[in-house]
Amino acid sequence: MTAQRGKDLLLKVDEDGDGNFVTLAGLRTRRIAFNAETVDITDTESAGRWRELLGGAGVQRASLSGSGIFKDAASDASLRQIFFDSRIVAFQAVIPDFGIVSGPFQVTALEYGGEHNGEVTFEATLESAGALGFSVL
Repeated sequence: MTAQRGKDLLLKVDEDGDGNFVTLAGLRTRRIAFNAETVDITDTESAGRWRELLGGAGVQRASLSGSGIFKDAASDASLRQIFFDSRIVAFQAVIPDFGIVSGPFQVTALEYGGEHNGEVTFEATLESAGALGFSVL
């Protein structure tokens, strides 16, 4: 995989659940992280006292986050309402030359900030709330 432009990693939302995903705001930075908890099954008979793990038993999760500026009042209102309603909504992370990760997420953090001589910025964090899918671009 060759180097890709960061702006090509997109975060999209399907607020109405109709399958129509739209790009969320003017994100300047974006991240997606995948994690899996481990289940330690080490016992006194483990070879050389090395830790043993039980495959496929831990909880998997993904976190999406980004920061930037809202492109309009509607995108600001949309994300803010999703947060205050604690709704589980379908999101997509489009990763260039990799694929699309999609599924239900909850907005778990929404922060606003800004300099006195600059625009208002925001940061949002989303946590997976169910099974995620992956499709190749």
